[in-house]
Amino acid sequence: MIMSFQQLNLIEPLQRALAQQGYTTPTPIQLKSIPDLLAGRDLIGIAQTGTGKTAAFVLPILQRMTEKYPRVLRTLVLAPTRELAAQIGDSFAAYGQFLKFKHTVIFGGVGQGPQVNAVSRGVDIVVATPGRLLDLMNQGKVSLKYIEFFVLDEADRMLDMGFIHDIRKIIAKLPHQRQSLFFSATMPPQVSQLAQQLLRNPVRVEVAPQATTVERIKQGVFFVDAAAKEKLLLELLVQKHLTRVLVFTRTKHRANEVASYLNSHNVKTVAIHGNKSQGARIQALQSFKSGRTKVLVATDIAARGIDIDDISHVINFELPNEPESYIHRIGRTARAGAEGTAYSFCAADERDFLRDIERLIRLKIEVMPHAYHSDYAQNAAGAAARPSPRNQRGRSRSFRPGKSHFRR
Repeated sequence: MIMSFQQLNLIEPLQRALAQQGYTTPTPIQLKSIPDLLAGRDLIGIAQTGTGKTAAFVLPILQRMTEKYPRVLRTLVLAPTRELAAQIGDSFAAYGQFLKFKHTVIFGGVGQGPQVNAVSRGVDIVVATPGRLLDLMNQGKVSLKYIEFFVLDEADRMLDMGFIHDIRKIIAKLPHQRQSLFFSATMPPQVSQLAQQLLRNPVRVEVAPQATTVERIKQGVFFVDAAAKEKLLLELLVQKHLTRVLVFTRTKHRANEVASYLNSHNVKTVAIHGNKSQGARIQALQSFKSGRTKVLVATDIAARGIDIDDISHVINFELPNEPESYIHRIGRTARAGAEGTAYSFCAADERDFLRDIERLIRLKIEVMPHAYHSDYAQNAAGAAARPSPRNQRGRSRSFRPGKSHFRR
């Protein structure tokens, strides 16, 4: 069994870069992907967030690029958000620091001038969001005629965000002879169909069954009226064991409201969403990552690409209306081998969302007691606590009343 990067036949400059980053042992997705990618195979990689899938494609692409050195754009990586694109760009810089390749990151929300200048000076690798890349292609600023390596990262989120038409237009401009990679946390039918159309005899690598949640994440649900959610959130956040907390809302407006409420109660909080400027989003992430801010409130789209270790808790202030998004959200905790906790607030109009999530993850989420029980919350918790035939067969967990969750 391969236990170290040295046994993956990576070239010395990559080994040196990995050592400098402090990485010695490949993750499962890296073990399963790198050999086939070095052999030139197309690949579908299914892995939850935080499993190391960026390095799983960056390392073999860099190695294959060393076989020749023309200064043309040869590698294209598409990502759904600016943050994820920037993170992937950082990975190319870190792992390729002892190689001669140049890369740039292209995304919207900022002026295109510096991006166009970087491409015009000559780059080997572009990491881009689809919208801005297509704009520059239409202007004649970017050509994909020499692309040899194409990566679609977070493919499921790309389609959820409505990028399918842009993606098809971009792919139509790629050379027929290329190595193509799809990486995704889930594989809904639309993504699977696209992969079948665009990949040639791909290897399928799956490091965890689809729609499973990370085993190290403790999950709990609070049945609570919508009007009491902010008070319950504040009650949770004053507990010392919630050290770095990512809070999810469904809308940008609600993200701002929650952040404002918490700041007014002396809980240092920043919000991140699509209406924020790129500078504001970078500043918010840096403040959260450094620990200056305890809480980051985010929408699903903005949160893609958040790669921060030591997030102790994820709190779904509002449940997502797409159950797959729940998996992406809670995967922001329990990264890099750590344990984590994910709490969800469920109001009366979100019960269907909760049922869809539990059906997808094949698990009955534990009901958590709290101090803001209304008639709805008490009835919902009681119904969830009553054993059903499914529970009696031992296939899922049910709530057992006990001591209060809150630590004093």
